Amino acid sequence: MRLASGASAANEGTVDSLQPTRYLGPLDALNFSPVAVLAIDHTLSLHDALVRARAAQGLERLRKSGATILIASHDIELLKAMCEEVWWIKDGKLEAKGDPKEVVDLWQRHVAGAHRAWGESVVSPLLPSMRRGDGRAQIVELHVFGENGQPASVIRSGETMRIRVSVKFESAVTDPVIGIMIRTRIGFEVFGTNTELEKLKLGPCMKGVTLRVTFTLPCNLCSQEYSVTAASHDPDGVWHDWMEDAVAFSVSDDRYTAGVANLRADVGFEVMPGK
Repeated sequence: MRLASGASAANEGTVDSLQPTRYLGPLDALNFSPVAVLAIDHTLSLHDALVRARAAQGLERLRKSGATILIASHDIELLKAMCEEVWWIKDGKLEAKGDPKEVVDLWQRHVAGAHRAWGESVVSPLLPSMRRGDGRAQIVELHVFGENGQPASVIRSGETMRIRVSVKFESAVTDPVIGIMIRTRIGFEVFGTNTELEKLKLGPCMKGVTLRVTFTLPCNLCSQEYSVTAASHDPDGVWHDWMEDAVAFSVSDDRYTAGVANLRADVGFEVMPGK
């Protein structure tokens, strides 16, 4: 932005631009008076919705007067609403340019993939918000895995995920049941199941035995944060060990979906003849 507006000189090569030019940095006042080239370097990011709406009108007047407006921003909705062309610059090089929606879609797919890959480097520790039970068994492991079999704190929407619960029995238990519950960040229950519901009999289990139970399910969830609660209990509901919201994970996606369940609708239409 500084090079294009002439605010900084190139270390090598030349920059050809129209005159006069103006550069607005992140903390500069919004100045939309007539100019040939206006470079906006994250200047709108610190302003509220009202200021941004007024700025959009000012920029549109400048554009109609023939000005060239360059905007550097990470605000996707701003870019889609205001730009005729979007450039995606990655590691200092032009990765893609063109129609705002097409380039933004490419960028969002890249971000979702990068976020998912990063999630394998960060594994959530066991930090239950509440723990209770009679102590006949203890949950010693609770992990979320991606479809590649690696522990992950980020799961891609649509991929197969696995939740593994390991329970060590401190006393003999005739008929243990091990279950999980997935909740949103605000505590909304998304999905829960247990070995009894899935018709998997685990017992009897003797003292010292450790059971590792893996729940495999499609991650048909919308992009947001979730937690996993795990429990070992008797069929009548008496808990051996209950770990409330013990592990957190996030779901990433390359497009926006509303709600919690990502049902991946297949949409079609037909034109009806007029009467």
